[in-house]
Amino acid sequence: MDAVEKSGNGHPGTAMSLAPAAYLLFNRVMRHDPTDPHWAGRDRFVLSCGHSSLTLYIQLYLSGYGLSLDDLQHLRQWDSLTPGHPEYGHTPGVEITTGPLGQGIGNAVGMAMAARRERGLFDPDADPGNSVFDHQVYALCSDGDIEEGVSHESSAIAGVQKLGNLTVIYDDNEISIEDDTRIAKNEDVGARYAAYGWDVRHVDWRKGDPAKGDYHEDVEALYKAIQAGHKVTDRPTFIVLKTIIGWPAPNKQNTGKIHGSALGADEVAATKKVLGWDPNESFAVAEDVLAHAREVSERGRAAHAEWQKAFDAWAKANAEGKKLFDRVEARKLPDNWFDAVPVFPADDKGIATRAASGKVLDALAPVLPELWGGSADLAESNNTTMKGEPSFIPSEYATKAFPGNEYGRTLHFGIREHGMGSILNGITVHGGTRPYGATFLVFSDYMRGAVRLSALMKLPVIYVWTHDSIGLGEDGPTHQPIETISALRAIVGLDVVRPADANETAWAWRGALEHTDRPTALALSRQNLPTIDRDKYASAEGTLKGGYILSDASGGQPSVILIGTGSEVQHCLAAQERLEAQGTPTRVVSMPCQEWFYEQDKAYQEEVLPRGVKARVTVEAGIRMSWDRILGDAGEPVSIEHYGASAPAKILFEQFGFTADNVVAKANAALAKVGAITGHKTGN
Repeated sequence: MDAVEKSGNGHPGTAMSLAPAAYLLFNRVMRHDPTDPHWAGRDRFVLSCGHSSLTLYIQLYLSGYGLSLDDLQHLRQWDSLTPGHPEYGHTPGVEITTGPLGQGIGNAVGMAMAARRERGLFDPDADPGNSVFDHQVYALCSDGDIEEGVSHESSAIAGVQKLGNLTVIYDDNEISIEDDTRIAKNEDVGARYAAYGWDVRHVDWRKGDPAKGDYHEDVEALYKAIQAGHKVTDRPTFIVLKTIIGWPAPNKQNTGKIHGSALGADEVAATKKVLGWDPNESFAVAEDVLAHAREVSERGRAAHAEWQKAFDAWAKANAEGKKLFDRVEARKLPDNWFDAVPVFPADDKGIATRAASGKVLDALAPVLPELWGGSADLAESNNTTMKGEPSFIPSEYATKAFPGNEYGRTLHFGIREHGMGSILNGITVHGGTRPYGATFLVFSDYMRGAVRLSALMKLPVIYVWTHDSIGLGEDGPTHQPIETISALRAIVGLDVVRPADANETAWAWRGALEHTDRPTALALSRQNLPTIDRDKYASAEGTLKGGYILSDASGGQPSVILIGTGSEVQHCLAAQERLEAQGTPTRVVSMPCQEWFYEQDKAYQEEVLPRGVKARVTVEAGIRMSWDRILGDAGEPVSIEHYGASAPAKILFEQFGFTADNVVAKANAALAKVGAITGHKTGN
């Protein structure tokens, strides 16, 4: 109450009613060491209802994670450790950034999956519960989390995966911003989770008539429910905890008003009187209370020390496993790992970049055991199944097409892109492995919220998004992502890579894996693309610089520059031949990743795109929006500013102007703008 009052805004109600549950978890249930927030053997905690950030911050303060009363007094203020929603990498003890509702449930599912995969990778033969890699994942969630569709997607996956190491506590207080949730929600949430295959338990603190004071914060009942859930090892546990939001505020409890605004001085004072506290004191914490709470730190250090003994014994018996563990924890790649990646020979017929990506993954499987992933029900289309690798699935759910076991490597998210995104974030922050996930590029919109969060957290998630343009053809405009690439480039911190051929695809994977501080999106083609002759043209290694001179102008001094990505680079090369034959020195630049290009020093950027050459043509089968910086005032885009159509890819590219003829015409138009062509039609 005091923190929100001092800030002037915030979410006090849920933090008030969940304080006993949070204290129980941090002080009595979870295995954690406040002196080492990164201890690999710790249990994980996710506050999915991130608006109730004080629920977490106060426990971090009480447990001894380094937060002070002063930090709590600076809730939501500039440069504080207590921002409005918990932020990963900003506040010690915060496992993941939460705020957009429902994401945290998916994150917790991802953490639980990662814990099992990590165990399978490093210690598969240990008895259940006896591995140094065994730990629990806990999450607190609210009605808002439950209502968001992403929670359905990830919770359904958790049921299929039988994640017995996951416990979610649902704060069933029946209040949201618009007050009583019955205005928009009437399902039986517990029954819903039982239908997913979860172990569902109920704890009711609202027995009797709360209006008459019949409300009992029965912490022991919640503790017993959690412990009972631990005994159910083949299902995740979902505890429906019925609370009163804002208890025991005498006038604002159980109302929407206490959800997201300060109580006001009078109500704060009245609540303190109910609790038997001095209404004139703020941020008062008795020394003996704080000392008692911080005993958990001593217990945590002792548990950590015991775990370390077991870990050291494991390491001694598993030298290669320890070496791999250290490398993966440091997010390092093995020496010469890229030597395993195939080099694709020149081929006019070529190969689709999605298929080339699949071949790269097959080659990386034995080299990078930490790498795992799958797709949203599009394995054959996305080419994301490593050859011969079992699926990550309880053996009883394995299929003829996808045999597997609980420690497998191929992930199956079902048709759940949003859940896939939040799960990938959870896997990544958990550590111990490196994930990728795939779908059609157009459906990246379904997972945009999770992608934005991976960029915000600087997580090295790899997204494989195939069917990258109108080139997917007959499926028509609903599946043709004409605006999607530009929209993704607008996400700060996301690298969007659209390779021109198989070898650029291989180098794109290298760039994605070598970047450990950001997510990468690989936008790959459905249709075959010619494999560029690298004896004639520049090495595909230029992919790592985002943009490079693929074919230079005669004499090295271009009059016009053609800049292409993906399937359109081939048209730039064909147009260059014709323009050069006409006497126009023409440079072709392949620009698979704008973000990587703009990271290069100014000298390199100037070398590739000299400011003095203003006649430029950008060629990409999408809207022009993200190319204006490169086009300048005189540039001409070959783009599509309308939705596509259903027809074979070749017809669509011809009808919509993605041809060498149109690239030549646009080049002439750009040359005319800068006065290099006068006195005749440009053909534009």
